[in-house]
Order: sequence, then structure tokens, then C-alpha cells
Amino acid sequence: MEPTSARTLRLTAVVQREPASFEAGSRDGGDTGDGAGAMRQVAPEGDFMPEIVLEAEVGRPLGSRASRRLRAEGKIPGILYGHGAEPVSVAVAGRDLRAALSGEAGTNALLALRAEGKTYLTVARELQRHPVRGTVTHVDFQIVGRDEVIAADVAVVLTGEAIEVHHGDGLVDQQLFTLPVRAKPADIPTQVEVDVSALTIGGVIRVSDLDLPKGVSVDLDDEVPVVTGVPPRVQTGAEGGAEAEAPAAREGESAASTGTHEG
Repeated sequence: MEPTSARTLRLTAVVQREPASFEAGSRDGGDTGDGAGAMRQVAPEGDFMPEIVLEAEVGRPLGSRASRRLRAEGKIPGILYGHGAEPVSVAVAGRDLRAALSGEAGTNALLALRAEGKTYLTVARELQRHPVRGTVTHVDFQIVGRDEVIAADVAVVLTGEAIEVHHGDGLVDQQLFTLPVRAKPADIPTQVEVDVSALTIGGVIRVSDLDLPKGVSVDLDDEVPVVTGVPPRVQTGAEGGAEAEAPAAREGESAASTGTHEG
């Protein structure tokens, strides 16, 4: 068994076939001896999606003052919960967490959280950030199973060029920037691409038009618009007349005021 030290914090990409909780062994090749933040890749076996292994300290002191001390040491306080387990207070290295959530999967990355000799398959939830610096100040780790369908928010990215909309001086109006989806952890897409090449003025691309990967569903009505082609704003005669009358009225008021002063 590889010892799990509360002071040894390192980040490793490995492949695990075990359920959400299992005993931590030496299958990842043992300690690299590189210290905190060391990363290395282990060749994946089969078609299983690799997850990032994150070492966690258990039994951290509670309270705002203790949390501030942890952050001053470069650590992020958090909670491990889910699957009927009693919530456990943990702390992870801040730079390791940033690296883990900065990959292609972003905040939907699979995290193998190692704590007290066990490894839990988790996803990061409820990231609290500093209001000014934007740095993570607290994180919840939710225990999940590989065959469990979970909810996640995925970024919506527009691709292509809406030539007809632009030629008509219209606008491409994106109305959904994130998409609430449900899928198994390994099936959650990093983003959902929406091709607007065929979009026309007055046209609408709805949730039902999205090309989603197999095993992914959306927690929205099919008719919800994702992006629309907005026509150019046409000035009505009344609006034009009102705009023309306004300067004239101001000029008349100015002239009347000048005449009054002269009298």
C-alpha cells in the first residue's frame, strides 16, 4: 500500500476501473518524489476516461480563521460528500486544483480524490471564488459513479459565419451560453458547438436542433431558443419625426430665452 501523507500533495493522471470508492494502491507507479504539484501521465488501459488524482488532507480545522490560514499556505478548504457518505472536511493544494480544472474538461473534469487511504471518484461542485481576485476559496467534491447519470453545465460555442444575417445587416443573438445537460461523468462533453452558417434573419436554432453526443440529454424544453438571427432595427416615421422635432424645439427655446434676456 502506498502511504497517503497529509503533507504530500501531488497531481497525477491515471486510469481507474474501480467504483467511486476503493482502496488506494500502488498501481500508479508509486511516489514520483517530485514534491507538490508534480504531474505525470500513465498510459490508459482500454477505453476508460482518465481522471486526475488529487491528494487531500482530511480533518482540517474548521472556521473562517482556520480557512484563511489554509489559503495563506496555498491550500483550498473543501467538503467531500455524496453516495450516502458522511460529509468530510478536506483541503487540497491550490495550484493542483487549478491545474486539474484548467484542462479541456474544465470544471467538469473527473477527479480521483485520495483521502485517508481511499480514492473517491468525484467532480468539483459549488466553487466559491474571491469577489475581486476570482481565485477559488472553497470547493465541494461530489462523489459520483462511472455509471451514474449526473447534471452538469456545458459551454455553448458558436461556429461558422452567418453570412445571410450579416449581409442583411442583422445580428446573431446568442441566447444560451451554457447548457444544462445530464450524462455519465465520462460522457459529459467539454462544450456544445452550434453551427450558425445556415442561420437567416428571423431564423432560430432551438435546443431540439442541437447535435448532442450519444448518452447526453438536456434539461430544457426542446423549443427553447439557443441563437436567433435578429433583423436590423428599422426607424419608423414617427421616431424619425420626433428625433427631427427635438433639435428644432431646443433651438426655439434657446432663441426665446435669448430674446427675453435682451428685453
